[in-house]
Amino acid sequence: MRPLNALPLLATALCLSGPIMAATPDLSTHAERSGYAETGRYAEVETLCRDFQAAYPAQVRCFDFGRTPEGRPMWALAANADGALTSGQARAKRLPVSLFQGGIHAGEIDGKDAGFRVLRELLEQPGKHDPLRRQVMLFVPVFNVDGHERFAAWNRPNQRGPKEMGWRVTAHNHNLNRDYAKAESPEMQAMLGLVNDWDPLFYVDLHVTDGAQFRHDISVQVEPKFAGDPALRAIGRRFQDAVLAELRRGGSLPLPYYPSFRENDNPASGFADGVSPPRFSTGYFQLRNRFGVLVETHSWRTYPERVDATARAVRAMLAQVARHGTDWRAAAQQADRDGMRLAGTAVALDYAAGPTARTIDFLGYAYTRTPSEVSGALMTRYDERTPAVWKLPLYDDVQPSLAVTAPAGGYVVPAAYAALLAGKFDTHGIAYTVLATPQRAPVEQYRAESAEFGAASVEGRQRLSVRGQWQPAGAEIGAGSLFVPIAQAKARLVMALLEPQAPDSYLAWGLFNNHFERKEYMEDYVAEAVAREMLRDPALKAEFDAKLAADQSFADSPGKRLEFFARRHPSWDDRYRLYPVLRSARVLSR
Repeated sequence: MRPLNALPLLATALCLSGPIMAATPDLSTHAERSGYAETGRYAEVETLCRDFQAAYPAQVRCFDFGRTPEGRPMWALAANADGALTSGQARAKRLPVSLFQGGIHAGEIDGKDAGFRVLRELLEQPGKHDPLRRQVMLFVPVFNVDGHERFAAWNRPNQRGPKEMGWRVTAHNHNLNRDYAKAESPEMQAMLGLVNDWDPLFYVDLHVTDGAQFRHDISVQVEPKFAGDPALRAIGRRFQDAVLAELRRGGSLPLPYYPSFRENDNPASGFADGVSPPRFSTGYFQLRNRFGVLVETHSWRTYPERVDATARAVRAMLAQVARHGTDWRAAAQQADRDGMRLAGTAVALDYAAGPTARTIDFLGYAYTRTPSEVSGALMTRYDERTPAVWKLPLYDDVQPSLAVTAPAGGYVVPAAYAALLAGKFDTHGIAYTVLATPQRAPVEQYRAESAEFGAASVEGRQRLSVRGQWQPAGAEIGAGSLFVPIAQAKARLVMALLEPQAPDSYLAWGLFNNHFERKEYMEDYVAEAVAREMLRDPALKAEFDAKLAADQSFADSPGKRLEFFARRHPSWDDRYRLYPVLRSARVLSR
């Protein structure tokens, strides 16, 4: 811990008598002292973390919860007015936990400086309705620590301040806000360890949005609202409405949706609300029956304006949790129990806004769209001297676009993948059983009718999309396989990771790509001879001739024509495009 400023040498030199009193740590941030022209480096986070604990040892605990690839500690602060500063103490007192995370994109650093400011103000002036008395505030000032220290001007060229800031991605070039579901980065694994330990009721992700120039200064999105447990959706809407109302009272112009145009750089295209897939924080936490909150200040507002808006949002959320958190925590625990009863029911795994829009008044500026003499493209130019009200379509009728019936029993992961997926399940806090003996059980297997690999890598992976269906099958389940029961609180998360067509399933992220690649072939000269032999079968010849007549692309392709016969030959790989994870209609025991 950093030593306090006891100043013994100065005291001796001045021949002071009597006890030496430790100086009170300065809990202001470099951002405040610079008038929000600048933000501090990561060393300041550790200093402030320790100094908050030194100044308020009964109300604040400073601790690290992981290490980055470059070896930096990941610091967090736990704050509670009555000294519940560990996860065990929070559980024992049945306190809701609100986790505020800054700097997941380390150039978007408003949350770090706003969070420290709010925490200091609450500790200095607790007041009659101290929100820290009825909850634990867990504060991670910077999630992407290594990215924070890739520090330079112009790391965010379309953002107004601070003077210098960190970088969007980690030392491994991971975008952490694409990593919640697959959880590959060391930073995300550490964060989910923190989440598993503390079980925050609210997980608040503090960002700065890019995009057009307009007058709205902040957006707040919450899930569950469209997705997840029905009872929690109602709470999510009430929470969002209350936070937005408080922001308006403070002078903000808040939005309840992400202000990104449906067509890039075209304001007239309007906006679409929706549910993020679980690679994002807001899409992930609703699958755990907890609340994910995305706060986005607007990059074209100045840094002091953005920090102020973020601070007011943090205060508003703390106030709501202090007022209602006990009841909301009970509702989340009921959602856990309800999640254990999803077997055999339809569970939504993806969402989309419908075709119906309503017209909204959006506070922007006058703009023109003309061809650019630089790029040649049609470009939008804004005039910030001329406020305007845009009449825009908002598509906010959000409905499930993919729903899958949950298995009656659960999922079976074959022994060959047990080591890989067991570690991932542990990271997410998903329950599973290791089968000690071989078993034969009726299961379902998924064979893809089509499989399309991504043309470019995404987060270092080649994504895969499939179309197919589950089909009954009998299978010998080997010892060492994993059984993942659907009867668990995180059933929605289990399905999001293991259903092959889910947008952020392990299959979609390319963990099983080998099973969708051809590995054994006939040489063409062999296939030609085999095909001529097979054409002696009149029924097969009739089928082949019919396909030639009906499908010109088939007729024009030598490869497709030979594959027609290869698929019907005994040498064909019966495991090609077969997803190795199975579904079981009954619970399997060790």
